[in-house]
Amino acid sequence: MTRFKILGPLELESRGGEALRRGPKVARLLGLLLVRANQTVGVDTLMDELWDGEPPTTALKTIRTHVYHLRGALERSCGADTARRVLLTRGPGYRMDLAPEELDLFAFQQLVGQAQILWAEHRHDEVVDRAEQALSLWRGPVLSDVRPGRVLAGHVARLTETYTRVRELRVDSALRLGLHREVLPELRDLVSVYPLHEGFHARLIDALSRSGRRGEALSAFRAARDTLHDQLGLEPSEELCRLQHAILTGASGAPSASRGSVN
Repeated sequence: MTRFKILGPLELESRGGEALRRGPKVARLLGLLLVRANQTVGVDTLMDELWDGEPPTTALKTIRTHVYHLRGALERSCGADTARRVLLTRGPGYRMDLAPEELDLFAFQQLVGQAQILWAEHRHDEVVDRAEQALSLWRGPVLSDVRPGRVLAGHVARLTETYTRVRELRVDSALRLGLHREVLPELRDLVSVYPLHEGFHARLIDALSRSGRRGEALSAFRAARDTLHDQLGLEPSEELCRLQHAILTGASGAPSASRGSVN
């Protein structure tokens, strides 16, 4: 069984093979082929990734050398037959040809797609389950031990945004289920990681209020207001102000901060 992992440090699980040894350029090459798994990556794109748009005159030869070393590393890690099957030359480019179970990204994307469909169907308990399964595959920042070039960095940013959206999806579904106390730790973490995201501030304030913690909710509002003012020179949004007003007046049925936030 061969399984590549990119949702965290780059890893290759295989039976009886050596650890996947690779230099920085080979790791970057492999990382790009894996985030584009089952697609041919042209040599022009590889040059852009490896040399940031300024390839040397020997770039094509150097890429072929890197691929040669990558094939050798794969052969040592998972066997010659598997290496020949998964790393293919296709026209003026290369391709990692992987089955669904051979890359953690595939499982993550499948679970995310299921969670989004379930959200649209208002099946929030199942959304929480799928989102938690997807997030359990995440071992840290994507390809955290690979220094990306500008092409790979774009893919990493896109996947990181998807990860954040899945966390948001899980939180919003939990709030729809009335699990306000249960999501407070994650909301505090999201506010800490994304201090300029007003939606996360609003959810935290709302969840605190609905958990009977009005004083903490007002403190959270003041913290959001101060952060937005100090870093962006902005006042709180209308939604945040409505939440504050509802808390101060003790209004029932305060506006929910979790409505329709995930597309």
